[in-house]
Amino acid sequence: MNLSKEHKSESLINPEGRPLKFETPQAMQKKIDKYFLDCEKKEKPLTITGLALALDTSRKVLLDYEDNRPEYSNTIKKAKVICENFVEEYLFTGKNMAGAIFNLKNNYGWKEDGLQIAVGIKLLVDT
Repeated sequence: MNLSKEHKSESLINPEGRPLKFETPQAMQKKIDKYFLDCEKKEKPLTITGLALALDTSRKVLLDYEDNRPEYSNTIKKAKVICENFVEEYLFTGKNMAGAIFNLKNNYGWKEDGLQIAVGIKLLVDT
């Protein structure tokens, strides 16, 4: 399959030999740390897309680095866990829990176990 230039994905595995966006995992980590500090100062949520924007890349390229560049994998995984923790803690605020649940399911692979507990039901049993 031969795609035109405008349809090629922005990927690390590029036949044209595009250079890596980050020279080292440490250079990437500095930008990640700045993103987290900026979010804290501005009281903004931590998101994967926000992280990608702060790194001047796309979500897809960020995930490509995680999957295809072992030297960057732990740096990205740790950043994603910090974002995931932010969303998980948000559940306990009682604000827009549906949005947080949607995020956890779709971005972090969370699942519900299907067990539902009815609260406040009184059972009458014949003896």
